[in-house]
Amino acid sequence: MALAYRLLSRSRQLSVVPVVIPQEHLVTVRSFAKEAAPPALPRLKGDEMLKNIFYEVKNKFDTALGILSKEKITIDPDDSTAVSQYAKVMRTIREKADLFSDSQRIKYTIEQRTQDIPDARTYLLALQEIRIKSGLLDELGAEAMMMEALDKVENEIKKPLLRSDKKNMALLQAEFDKVNKKLGVRKEDLPKYEADLEIKIAKAELHELKKDAVEAMETQLKRAEFKDEKMPDVRSLEIRNFL
Repeated sequence: MALAYRLLSRSRQLSVVPVVIPQEHLVTVRSFAKEAAPPALPRLKGDEMLKNIFYEVKNKFDTALGILSKEKITIDPDDSTAVSQYAKVMRTIREKADLFSDSQRIKYTIEQRTQDIPDARTYLLALQEIRIKSGLLDELGAEAMMMEALDKVENEIKKPLLRSDKKNMALLQAEFDKVNKKLGVRKEDLPKYEADLEIKIAKAELHELKKDAVEAMETQLKRAEFKDEKMPDVRSLEIRNFL
């Protein structure tokens, strides 16, 4: 069971986190339990709300374990087939447990973190911070180009650009469209970008899971009763046997 819990904790989509945490960290909770207390329900007292959230998270966790008990996962981040299978299993869990996808989680984080930001520059800096904390790389250099576009617009209007300034925000959007065209980014390709992101995250999570598994086995082999044992290839581990 320990290895299974390590797998669940390593996945960004399946992490079980404390419910009673400061307001600024609520995004993490909501990524696991989207709507633990639907708005249509009457206002609940604290204890009752926490109980509902607990059962919501527990049900999602049980759903995840149920799927993991049936699906084969090979801990091999260097095998594209193993990475694709891991990504498929995580996608199935998200769909069955009604969890955010990676892009939905990032979108929700952006909405929550930036809703009160008045100006475009602070907004772009917040996006950069979210990207870094999400472990994503700006491989195309898009952020620098977006900042250059903002500099151009602000130089033209001779003042900081506010997000409420619809006329000049339209100018910025036009500049962003030029950046997207230069980078070859098209809206119709967004599903492909999301699929690529899913694979990258799956590969990174398998790397972390492999590291955890190797460390756990090395620790076990240091014990006297296992001194004559040979450490198995991590790829041969059957996660379903640990559930």
